[in-house]
Formats: sequence, C-alpha cells, structure tokens
Amino acid sequence: MRRRTLLAGITGAALFTATPAHARSRRILHVRPGDSLQAAVDAVDGPGATIVVHPGTYREVVNVPADKGELTIRGASRDPRAAVLVYDNANGTAKPDGSGTYGTAGSATFTSAAPGLTVRDLTLANDWLRADHPEITGTQAVAAYVTGDRTHFDHVRLLAHQDTLFADTTALDAFDRQYFHRCYIEGDVDFVFGRGRAVFDACHFHTLQRDVSFTPKGMVFAPATARANPYGFLALRGRITSGAENAAYKIARPWVPSYETTAWPSLVVRDTWIGPGIDAVAPYTNMRDAYPWQTMRFREHANSGPGAAVPVPENRPQLTTEEAATHTRRTYLGDWRPYGRP
Repeated sequence: MRRRTLLAGITGAALFTATPAHARSRRILHVRPGDSLQAAVDAVDGPGATIVVHPGTYREVVNVPADKGELTIRGASRDPRAAVLVYDNANGTAKPDGSGTYGTAGSATFTSAAPGLTVRDLTLANDWLRADHPEITGTQAVAAYVTGDRTHFDHVRLLAHQDTLFADTTALDAFDRQYFHRCYIEGDVDFVFGRGRAVFDACHFHTLQRDVSFTPKGMVFAPATARANPYGFLALRGRITSGAENAAYKIARPWVPSYETTAWPSLVVRDTWIGPGIDAVAPYTNMRDAYPWQTMRFREHANSGPGAAVPVPENRPQLTTEEAATHTRRTYLGDWRPYGRP
C-alpha cells in the first residue's frame, strides 16, 4: 500500500469524481478538484492552449491525442506534489468491455502523442501494486507514455514501479525528441524505457526497495533505440539514488522488442552522481542473452559517486573527451532548444 499512502500524504486531499472542467476561454482552461483533466483536454480547440491544474488528486486516465499540438499542461502551484494525476491499470488488467487486457502502453495513466507538448509542475503516477494483484502476471504499470516530437517535461514527478516512463516515438521510423528537465522519476524494473530520443537534464532517478530475494532487483533504463537513430537516451547532470541495499540495481539493460528486432539500444550517462545502490562492478545486464549489452551503444562519461567507480573497466565503457562532445543536449535535440541557450 506504499504508493496509495504516499499520494494521499502529498496532497492531503480526497479523491474526486471527474466532471467537466471550468474554463474562461479555450486558450486557458482551469481544472479544479471535482473537474476532469481529460474533459479539459477534449475542450482544447486549437494549438497553443494552456491547462492549469489546481492542487488536488485527480484519479483518472488522460489521453492527449496528436491533434492537440503545442499544448501546455501545468500545475497551478510550483510544487509538483500539489497536483497529482493517478490511476492503477497494469499490463494484465482486464478491460471493462471484456476485449482483453490493457497491455503495457495501454496501462498508462497519462498518454500523449501531441507534438510540442509541455508538462510542468505536476505528479503523474500509477499506483498499481503487485502485492494487491498476485493473479496478474503482466505487472508493467506505466505512469506516462509519451510520443510526439518536442515533448517537454519540466519539474514533473513520475511515480510507479515497473515501466514508470515509456519514452517512445510515434512510429518505428520516427526520431521524436523529448526533453525532461528537473524531473524526479522512481521505479524498480526498467522504469525509463522506450525508443525515443530523450534528454534527461538534471533529473533525479530513484530505485525503490523491492520485496524480492534476488538481485538485481531491477534496472533504471531499458532503451530500445532504432538502429537508424544516432541518439537514444542521454542522462546528464543528474543523480541516481536508491531505497534498496547497496549494489541491488543496474543502470540499464537493452530492450530489443520482438516487433523490432533490429533495434540497437543507445544510452549515455554523463556528469551524473551515482549512488551505492547501483552495482559498480557490473552496472549493465542483458534482457535476453541473444542481445548482449556489450554489443549495444552503452557509454558513460565523467560520472561520480560510489556507484560510478570503475573496478572492472570492460564492464563500464567510457566516452573519450572527443566522443563526449557529440553527446550533448544540442546534438540530441538539434534545432529545438527547450533548454534555452547552449
């Protein structure tokens, strides 16, 4: 019950039934406790709208379709804990209409395919718990599933367990760009995953304690970058902490999906403080032995902290200074610069 207790403690508010959102105009819409964030999204009738979410807990699933481009969704407070969007579907949760289960992507509390989306000062969570549903084997439960070019999350908290953030693209041949700035992302298994070209700038990744007897308990990243994409995930100027014992987690494992077996996962972690929760001796592992991590584009540069030690150099491929110059916000995001000046 950890997640539900946490969310209630953050907001100090009851859970509200969704009703139509208040709005003075369709350019700026306000969502307050008792309103529905999805209703506000549906009411947007053109690009460039802003939805302001007031403090409270909103228990619903929200989908931002591709035709709601250049939309901003922001908390009314600068504290991202004040406004919480949460639901509890998992991969193996049965759909009410009897048509099957939701699947991983379908389990997401928040989904967006809109280009130019900005989300700031909010908490997006999936509070589904394995312990509550021992009958379900599809335990992926996504907080946010985002595609669409120029997706920007700033000061957002993303909370779940397995597969917290699905940073993906709109199509197998799309190189959609995403920028996460000052975000807090927590989970246990593969909790940042997908094929998106995503920059995580000054983000905090936190691995949860997990009630299992084996290690690794999980992994932070599971990129599935398309082979044709020169850039996958870039984490820089951040930190990785843990609620579990030392060396219980890995930094990453490569995800080569069955529907895209040509994927060549790419991850660079640089200028990041890595705590003792990460196994410094062997920080990477395989998802499937047919796709060993050593053949993937996994690199590090100028990291610090006990989890960044390099006792076995062949287990921690490092970028040279020259190589590091090609793995920056600018090279990954190109002419889109949500971070301001370089």
